[in-house]
Formats: sequence, C-alpha cells, structure tokens
Amino acid sequence: MILHCCGCNKLIQTRLTDGVEIYPHRKDLSELPFWKCDKCNNFVGCHHKTDKPTTPLGCIPTKEIREARKHIHALIDPMWKNKLIKRDVLYAKLSEAIGCTYHTAEIKSIEDARKIYAAGLAISKELKK
Repeated sequence: MILHCCGCNKLIQTRLTDGVEIYPHRKDLSELPFWKCDKCNNFVGCHHKTDKPTTPLGCIPTKEIREARKHIHALIDPMWKNKLIKRDVLYAKLSEAIGCTYHTAEIKSIEDARKIYAAGLAISKELKK
C-alpha cells in the first residue's frame, strides 16, 4: 500500500506486518495489523475492528508525531466525551482554525500538531467561559 511516511516525508510503498514485529514485548498486540515503512521503521496501525481490518489509521507518523497526536486527543476528546461540544462541531471548529479538514490521523508534522493543539486550547477556553 502507498502511504505518506512522515519520517521519509514522501509517499512510500509500505509493508503489512503484525504486532509481533512492531511491539514484540506486547503479546496483546501480536495479531494486530500494522503498515510499516522499511526505510525509517515508522509504522501505523489499522482499523482492525472493522470489515476492512487492514485499512490504515492514517499516514505513517514519526514517534514524535505519534506522541503529539496523543496529546491532542488528551486535550480534545474530553470536550466531546463530556458533552461540552458535539464531536462534529469540534472537528469543524478545528478545521476552520487550521484552514483544512482536521483529522488527527492525518497530522504530518510537529508544526501542524502545534497549530491544532493551540486551536484545541482556544476552543477549550471558549467552552469554559
């Protein structure tokens, strides 16, 4: 499958593998599918609980981008999970703030992650007023 690799910063041919290779110390992930870039060894998981279990969860992030995505989710998910704002409204506001359609799985740079996080903080402050 051809995916954007953030480590290589280009579209690359990826290889389907499993959790044994990606997380050898995690038996609970051993059977899960992952797409891997063999040039830089970065990877992305799949929508394994769907009818298309090898569909990638987005582009292939670097470790730094993967961590940034976790921070973004930690900031924005409580807003919609606690019903402070509907999820689609939140994503629309984030999209407007960054000037393109927002989805965490498509964050391709730390700069983009910082913009999204800042937009999320602004929305969070707005909701607390």
